[in-house]
Amino acid sequence: MHRLTIARIVEGLGKGDFSSMEITRHYLDRIAKLDPNYTSFITVTAEQAMRQAQAADQRRKQGDAPPLCGVPIAHKDIFCTQGTRTSCGSRMLDNFIPPYSATVVENMAAAGCVSLGKTNMDEFAMGSSNETSFYGAVHNPWDTGRVPGGSSGGSAAAVAAQLCAAATGTDTGGSIRQPASLCGITGLKPTYGRVSRYGMIAFASSLDQAGPMARSAEDAALLLQAMAGHDPRDSTSSEVAVPDYSAGLGQDIDGLRIGLPRQYFQQGLDPAIADIIQRALIELQRLGAVLVDIDLPHSSLSVPAYYVIAPAEASANLSRFDGVRYGHRCETPVDLNDMYCRSRAEGFGDEVKRRILVGAYVLSAGYYDAYYRQAQKIRRLIKNDFLTAFGQVDVIAGPTAPGTAFAMGAKSADPVQMYLEDIYTIATNLAGLPGISIPAGLSNDLPVGLQIIGNYFDEARLLNVAHRFQQTTDWHQQGPATLTEEV
Repeated sequence: MHRLTIARIVEGLGKGDFSSMEITRHYLDRIAKLDPNYTSFITVTAEQAMRQAQAADQRRKQGDAPPLCGVPIAHKDIFCTQGTRTSCGSRMLDNFIPPYSATVVENMAAAGCVSLGKTNMDEFAMGSSNETSFYGAVHNPWDTGRVPGGSSGGSAAAVAAQLCAAATGTDTGGSIRQPASLCGITGLKPTYGRVSRYGMIAFASSLDQAGPMARSAEDAALLLQAMAGHDPRDSTSSEVAVPDYSAGLGQDIDGLRIGLPRQYFQQGLDPAIADIIQRALIELQRLGAVLVDIDLPHSSLSVPAYYVIAPAEASANLSRFDGVRYGHRCETPVDLNDMYCRSRAEGFGDEVKRRILVGAYVLSAGYYDAYYRQAQKIRRLIKNDFLTAFGQVDVIAGPTAPGTAFAMGAKSADPVQMYLEDIYTIATNLAGLPGISIPAGLSNDLPVGLQIIGNYFDEARLLNVAHRFQQTTDWHQQGPATLTEEV
């Protein structure tokens, strides 16, 4: 059962081939047996999941089944979940149990999904390898000596290891797409504002966006349908109507203009990755697409601009974690200042502290204009580059990451090299555009992702292009060789 896509699970549940309780128990057994190899979960809510599955089966019997009724998924541990520990991968929130649920969690529950638990992540979503979590690094199911990518590495690893049918993730600078690439799954970052951020613990508020992580574009369409929509509790939530994403799948892409940024195929890209991406593009061309060379002239500035803007917003967002109302508090503080200083020093890891310090610096008097204001100007130039490009093409394609999954610890001592892992994904967050990563091949038995970027609120087109590619290839159906055993 763990090899079934969401579409097939929904079909099987509808036909009575198996019950939600059966498939939920099957996944829970797999998590118990296999996840010690991956550390993809922080919290497993087994009893709650079985109760939800039982309720889902009852709803099906009564003919009152919502679209995803009984489908077992997992949530990234950045989404507040009422009554369930929500840690954000940090010691700071190790004991935090929210009194409410994020809109994404509510929407998935309303669609009938069963929640198996909360997945591991880089602390406060800060990282590209899922090595900064307080609960330990996540291991890539394709090779447990390698990273799964980050910050949604726990969700990516859980889906790749077939420990859940799908998972939610968040993407601030590539944190859905990059781990999707490194773990060989499909990951979609929607347009900024398409999915509510209410109840999603903030890293960088103008960049964060929730999205689905699944085996296929078809599954991602089903999940996004449940997740998307206007939320009055989120002032940045868009009121643009949500289309029927599944209905748009399978459409002809004859004449589709795919832009190929010259800057995405230059020095820094592994030649083996470039070759795989070129073969994927040829397949899309065979399906009728037209390849067009384009320029994104300011793309090289996306990483430095991002690592000014994101830390600046993080320093403001994380100021609330002071040990007073909730979260970690140091033992026997001498006074209020001592409590603040020691609680934050003990509660935050090195990467989080690094970004808070950088953010506070670029926002400080005398440096705001030199750094933060300049970064925002560059952000606008990057957005303008995309707007110009979309006057010539329908979508933009290229690699998701510059290489395959790297060895654990290989880049931990060099933050700059780690940051460059997101060199092809960050620009879409700065511009607020949607992007999807889909499996496109293997290099040395490790997955490679093809990234497709769309215009604002054009997720339906992205999903259709990805689906058409997956109809004629089987890369998304391949999994780690270690998963041959039945559980």
